[in-house]
Amino acid sequence: MWSEKVKTGYKFVERYRDPLTGKTRRVSVVMERDTAQTRKVAQRTLDAKIQEAVTASDQPEKVTVSRLIEKYREEQAVTLKASTCRRNYWMGNLMMDVLGKDTLVDALSANYIRTRLIALDRTPEQKNEILKRFKGILKWGYKHDYIKDVSYLDKIEFFKAASHKEKIQDKFLEASEVADLLNGMNQPVWKCVTRILVLSGLRIGELTALLKSDVSFTDRLIHVTKTYDAVNGLVTDVKTIESRRDVYMQDDLVTAAREMNLLMMKQRMMYGYQTDLFIANEDGGHIKYYAYNKYLKDNSKRILGRSITPHTLRHTHASLFMEQGISVDAISRRLGHADSQITKEIYLHVTKKLQEKENEQIKGLKII
Repeated sequence: MWSEKVKTGYKFVERYRDPLTGKTRRVSVVMERDTAQTRKVAQRTLDAKIQEAVTASDQPEKVTVSRLIEKYREEQAVTLKASTCRRNYWMGNLMMDVLGKDTLVDALSANYIRTRLIALDRTPEQKNEILKRFKGILKWGYKHDYIKDVSYLDKIEFFKAASHKEKIQDKFLEASEVADLLNGMNQPVWKCVTRILVLSGLRIGELTALLKSDVSFTDRLIHVTKTYDAVNGLVTDVKTIESRRDVYMQDDLVTAAREMNLLMMKQRMMYGYQTDLFIANEDGGHIKYYAYNKYLKDNSKRILGRSITPHTLRHTHASLFMEQGISVDAISRRLGHADSQITKEIYLHVTKKLQEKENEQIKGLKII
């Protein structure tokens, strides 16, 4: 310990090594005089400050659910696309609402999380999706040393959902349903968008982002290199490396794409705009995702008796190609993903359906 003369008296200073960083730090206290008595008092005060600082550095931060979500969002902001961050933002809010924003993450347990999920007014499928996302965030917290232990997560079982057959059938349309849906649509552009999505397997954001130069009728290829983020109004890179691909246009898709060209030419003449987009809104900008999504849901509900989304059309594309004997690997490359559990589930369902059809044909067959 040493002392330094200051305006208000004498500052007594002591050095110590921070056990967390290994760096040398200082603590100090100011006394009116520099005497043997004040030195003893100063030394005791400095020792207490050093002990408090060292003890505090040994104690991990008591992290709450809200603090965990805050740190999770900070990392996502620099590692993920804006659209993904926005989707995860609402999941973070839900996690704080369900588990309690001031709940300490180290106090969470399997029973507590499951009990809170049971109380939610959601379907079993929705609860399972929420549970999966909660587990992902908590495991992230463990990986980044915000949580001591997450082994209890393995004890939380998913809720019993609908049967496999019911669940997978809800994810795509049969060929007859596609025909009924298209026949019942009366808005030409949205009808053509629906046809192209079914025939191409494109994500709605990929279709929305296409430029005229991305659709080559000479090579019969659609060059997928970007996607449109409707939430943030941005054109961004495609979802994954596999998503960057060329989609070959079969005859029906070529016809649908040419039909869209004709509709867009009429629309440009009517509204007097110029655009490089393959499909444009009436002002020449990107088509409104939410307007199309509402149109699709309303019409599918009216015509088919159930609401579907643009992604349902992507699954429909996979199922229709499978029924034509196209391999799962070829379909996965066309859809732009390396691996898809949904694609595999659809394949198993379609395979079973075709086998049942074959069995029915064989049932009454007489060969001798």
